[in-house]
Amino acid sequence: MAAIARIRLPVRSSVTSIPSAPLLPLCAHPTSQLLRPSKSTHLAAQRPRTLATSKPSAAKKYTKDHEWIELSSDSKTGTIGISNYASKALGDVVYVELPTIPLTVSQGDTIGAVESVKSASDIISPASGTIIEANNVLEEKPAVINKGPEGEGWLAKIELNEEGGGEEYEALMDEEGYAKYVEE
Repeated sequence: MAAIARIRLPVRSSVTSIPSAPLLPLCAHPTSQLLRPSKSTHLAAQRPRTLATSKPSAAKKYTKDHEWIELSSDSKTGTIGISNYASKALGDVVYVELPTIPLTVSQGDTIGAVESVKSASDIISPASGTIIEANNVLEEKPAVINKGPEGEGWLAKIELNEEGGGEEYEALMDEEGYAKYVEE
């Protein structure tokens, strides 16, 4: 379960002073005087507030075959897709073969394919685990990959064999390392 950190932040009240003149009643009812800010309201507004935060998702990692994986915040599952570089190299995607669900894979196994007007390319799993979800939108709209290969054009979700991806995940390239790799 993800750890939750609590941060105490001071809150400044927008009420700087309590007016000395009585407020005009909205009606003739005696409770209309309750609309005036009290000292307890003013003091309560200055109490520190807490802010809950959760662990952010892990950084995206890349393979030499131009796939990426991004771990979820629980580090037990990951999202797989092709990189922007691969999308541009393929050109207009016309067909996507998605993996069957569930599919147990090892790192380096083929889990599907992407076909474009220029060529076809296998989708290689960047980690070992079980494919638990496929982006079925791509079956009817394969061009979504061209619009956002590292966003809404993701291909599959995998339940990892090792929490956090283990050594397989750590051995992959980070964004900076991948950028240098594609420049070569």
